[in-house]
Amino acid sequence: MTDIEVAGTAQTAENERVTGFWRALGLPGLIDVHTHFMPERVLAKVWDYFDSVGPLTGVPWPITYRVEEDRRVETLRGFGVRRFTSMLYPHKPDMAAWLNSWSAEFASRTPDCLHTATFFPEPGAVDYVTRAVEGGARVFKAHLQVGGYDPGDELLDGAWGLLAEAGIPVVTHCGSGPAPGRYTGPGPIGRVLARHPRLRLVVAHMGMPEYGDFLDLAERHPEVLLDTTMAFTAFSEAFSPYPREHLPRLADLGDRILLGTDFPNIPYPYPEALESLAGLGLGDGWLRAVCHDNAARLFGV
Repeated sequence: MTDIEVAGTAQTAENERVTGFWRALGLPGLIDVHTHFMPERVLAKVWDYFDSVGPLTGVPWPITYRVEEDRRVETLRGFGVRRFTSMLYPHKPDMAAWLNSWSAEFASRTPDCLHTATFFPEPGAVDYVTRAVEGGARVFKAHLQVGGYDPGDELLDGAWGLLAEAGIPVVTHCGSGPAPGRYTGPGPIGRVLARHPRLRLVVAHMGMPEYGDFLDLAERHPEVLLDTTMAFTAFSEAFSPYPREHLPRLADLGDRILLGTDFPNIPYPYPEALESLAGLGLGDGWLRAVCHDNAARLFGV
């Protein structure tokens, strides 16, 4: 067999592994709220970072789905992912509005992608967040680790308020894993929630490694959700294991947990993310809610 034929056979087997998972649950497919699509030169820099040192010094982090954009989209469709996102994030001023323009164009030519936008603490943030909302953005991304900013910065207060009023979810990397930042952890984002209690905050990565603290936050704030991105997998369990004593709390919050994967930037095959959720032993009803129904309700799919 040629290399192309071998790759095609492997992809078919992987598709069957994923589609078999959701079909066994009686679902019409998956909704993945944490996938990355961004301008190619930005994504190339992200991949260079993982290739050089990555967030875990000394731990290899191979990009499993390092292929061109069209193939990445088709891979998700082959898995039966009904809706996904184009998570992107700025690390400096004068970048967010440009990223938002790119993601709006991407969503317009990729109808199964939930129109995604972002922001940064800078003058004009409220203006371009308003434009994104008026342009149809359905989900935002905030990355406190990469951005290195305080989410409570007064330059963002209007943006948080606007998104809270609009009921638009904001997927936020606010936990301190896999490497802490100056403004990660439950404290900084908790102060934003205290000021904007109606904010639909989606805590990325289950708040890794401060799992319990972010469960506390979700239990105090009924609009807070969590996504499963990279949590529970063998890769993450090796450096940040999920405390099994929190599984009952995870079950109780089953209507506010969303499937996320970090595709394509994951160092293992996509099916492992799903199989790790099944391995928690929380039941098929919980899996159906997490892998599809909660996000379908949230986004009106």
